[in-house]
Amino acid sequence: MSNQLDLFHGITDTKFPQYHMENPHIYDAFKNYTWELIRAGRKYSASKAIIERMRWDSLIRGNDAYKINNNYAPLYSRMFENEHPAYKDFFRKRRSKFDIISSII
Repeated sequence: MSNQLDLFHGITDTKFPQYHMENPHIYDAFKNYTWELIRAGRKYSASKAIIERMRWDSLIRGNDAYKINNNYAPLYSRMFENEHPAYKDFFRKRRSKFDIISSII
């Protein structure tokens, strides 16, 4: 996990690194849902759609396991693409202050 957090070195205006360290299950679920889309033949998706799916499942199960700041969606997509370069363009992304992460992929 520390290698993923290295992506955020120099980005000081986010609480994401601490959140990520305290909630590794969030990224694990994000990856699982992303792989589900890829296996279903999807060529691209939006990270926010995955976050919303995680929230929906959390509501159905009657828990609040996926309390996620919407601002973290672009970070999760960039982490996934960094970890899996073959899917570098899987997520449709808007310009973001976190584009620096994409530039090191």
